[in-house]
Amino acid sequence: MTSGPHSPETAEAAPRRFFVFNGGFIWNTRVRRILSLAGHSVTLGRPTEDDTIAVWGHSPTAHRGEAMAEKTGAALVRIEDAWLRSLFPGRAKKSPPIGVLIDRSGIHFDPTQPSDLETLLATHPLDDTVLLNRARGGIARMIEAGLTKYTACDPDLPPLEPGYVLVIDQTRGDASVSACGADSNRFREMLYWAQEDHPGARIVIKTHPETAQGFRDGYFSTDDCSDRISLCSEPMSPWALFDGAIAVYTVSSQMGFEAIFAGHRPKLFGQPFYAGWGLTEDVFPVQRRQRVLTRAQLFAAAMILYPIWYDPNRDCLCDYEDTAEALAEETRAWRADRHGYVASGIRLWKRRAFNRNFGRFKALTFKDISEKPDDKPWLVWANKGHGAPDATRVEDGFLRSKGLGAALVPALSLVMDDLGIYYDPRTHSRLEHLIAKRAELRPDQRDRAAKIIRSLITSGLSKYNLGDGPKDLPDGHRILVPGQVEDDASILTGTTEIRTNRALLEKTRAQNPDAVILYKPHPDVEAGLRPGALDASDLADMVLTDTDPAALLPHVQEVWTMTSLLGFEALLRGIPVTTLGAPFYAGWSLSTDLGDVPPRRRHDIRIETLVHAALIDYPRYFDPVTGRPCPVEVIIDRLASETATKRGPALRSLAKLQGLFASYAHLWR
Repeated sequence: MTSGPHSPETAEAAPRRFFVFNGGFIWNTRVRRILSLAGHSVTLGRPTEDDTIAVWGHSPTAHRGEAMAEKTGAALVRIEDAWLRSLFPGRAKKSPPIGVLIDRSGIHFDPTQPSDLETLLATHPLDDTVLLNRARGGIARMIEAGLTKYTACDPDLPPLEPGYVLVIDQTRGDASVSACGADSNRFREMLYWAQEDHPGARIVIKTHPETAQGFRDGYFSTDDCSDRISLCSEPMSPWALFDGAIAVYTVSSQMGFEAIFAGHRPKLFGQPFYAGWGLTEDVFPVQRRQRVLTRAQLFAAAMILYPIWYDPNRDCLCDYEDTAEALAEETRAWRADRHGYVASGIRLWKRRAFNRNFGRFKALTFKDISEKPDDKPWLVWANKGHGAPDATRVEDGFLRSKGLGAALVPALSLVMDDLGIYYDPRTHSRLEHLIAKRAELRPDQRDRAAKIIRSLITSGLSKYNLGDGPKDLPDGHRILVPGQVEDDASILTGTTEIRTNRALLEKTRAQNPDAVILYKPHPDVEAGLRPGALDASDLADMVLTDTDPAALLPHVQEVWTMTSLLGFEALLRGIPVTTLGAPFYAGWSLSTDLGDVPPRRRHDIRIETLVHAALIDYPRYFDPVTGRPCPVEVIIDRLASETATKRGPALRSLAKLQGLFASYAHLWR
């Protein structure tokens, strides 16, 4: 990836102390941590001319550091939040930032002198193909995930009737307003011209989130409303507002910057950093800015090269994409979970982890499945869902854990399906819709999926990540046949003829009489926790127990299965797969399908499409280290480094008891 002046590759090139005269640098542990990772220590005391003083933008306390820099001759840097910050404003929920801007020349919002960002925009070639492709992907992903500075926007708010002019309010006293000489009169002027330029059009004034939450006043209020002018104080996504707008007016708001990427040419009554590059209509031009940039070039400089981005899961500096995905998953979780849930059909041992994963914003209520909730979304474990047709079904994801679910190892990923569930082909599932939606991937999506495939193969990861490497295998054309739990829902719902491990082996042998058949029992069956055990010695050339299935795949030429996830893992590695049922990966031209696959799946897709839908879009991932929602890449890292959650002694004992009951279950049948 392309490095910039503040990229992870160059962040520690010049470590130095930052003397501060603002207590915020002391108590804001996240800012201190980001600065530390960037090679800077925050310290108190009197600097010398060889030292550096850090101030927070043009904050009310910045004058202290400015005066000390003037007195001592120390260098001065200004620090600000980056363009993506957090779910909520810092004042609202004490949300820590996920990126900072360090500027040694000025500060991006002050046009009286060039900032480091302005110098980047004016002088950097911004012609590197890789960098610009990253920028184009970053723009698309930002819009798709609804990312903005504060992302806690309500997705349930209905869109406004299109055709309005969007006027963006800001908070009184905001440094980006005063730095360009604007005041309340400037905002009045902007509102006047919005009406004059668009006679007859409705005017929608978007209030700042901090104004809407009562922290700081804005320049507009209900006094400015009329039959033609209305206030929008609801937490609507900027991207939803841009969709319905015919024009955008702002003084210096970040929303004006975002409006550029939504296809608008905002009219500016201030002089923000994005003014003067040919992408805006500037009422008060910055004369020294004469270069014409593309949207991708503006994004590349402002979002990729200029900020210092932080990964809150891995606790390290990172590229823009890693921070964006971390915030996207945090935002996705908040939007889904903010109202809380009633959960049914959840086993007792799962409930603590379930509440930790889905109850971060509001604790879950666990009820019997017969008690349909009226006031909250309803989650039901998938195989219990027949009694709750209106519920969202939940099931383990495809990268689950370092250990078995039947052995009571908590899941690191769960899927939520509001249409059906992925393993049941009798009805539509959300996964099917996602696969169809991703049939044509953007270049950045395809690259991300391909990188995930490479990581899984390199790390040798699978769903449970158990067992040793393969034993000495017989020579010949090897076919791996993964056994399954015979009462598993994917077999009960996803197969019509072949429904037992013996029948699977018989069919495979009949179709491949000369092949070397390797039978791998399911880990749950091997552990004595689920049914499906058999003596396969008469049909298989070798039975592989205590063997990691992912480690076997490089040594086989085919996989034959009913509905096992191992078929999906084989497809990732380019191994031919024959299905005798209708697993989620069947029917998309990637496998040979002998089972009854629904006709609605008859599409030709690439493996990257399947991976994007199944491993990025569909599951929710939960970082066992930080307890945060996270992207799939973090879970791959955790599993590969063996930092995934381990069971406590109570769960280990309960697992053994569960296995004992499974062993004697036949006595009660």
